[in-house]
Amino acid sequence: MDTDAELLRTAGLRVTNPRLAVLRSLGTMPHATADDVLTALAAELPTTSHQAVYGVLGALTGAGLVRRIEPAGSPARYERRTGDNHHHVVCTMCGAVQDVDCAVGHAPCLTPSETHGFAVTTAEVTYWGICERCAAAEQSAAADGTANPVAHEQPEHP
Repeated sequence: MDTDAELLRTAGLRVTNPRLAVLRSLGTMPHATADDVLTALAAELPTTSHQAVYGVLGALTGAGLVRRIEPAGSPARYERRTGDNHHHVVCTMCGAVQDVDCAVGHAPCLTPSETHGFAVTTAEVTYWGICERCAAAEQSAAADGTANPVAHEQPEHP
């Protein structure tokens, strides 16, 4: 398997500490926001700014090394899983995001009723629902007679 430095070089990007650190952080935190990445880099690169993180994420996305997803009502999220036709499921309560393999497999997996002259190459599918943890918290809150169960942080998901 290629190292991150080799991936950057192959994509025509310079190998820099911030780019390597962002790739590493996304390897351990799929679907991270730019803020998540900045927090993850704080110990390793404490002088890194939001602007620098956004610049690196933009370069990595432009080179096809990172995919940017934008679930409605959420900040942009970034993942290293690229080059396949997968989709996402998003929890409507806590915002947790998980990958879902495409049932069809090829892109585009949906055919629009009208293309309006576009050559359609991709269809982004987002499934929405309530994750197991939020459903359990809701059931527990209902059983206890309490309202609004406390939401959990996304990284706690398996």
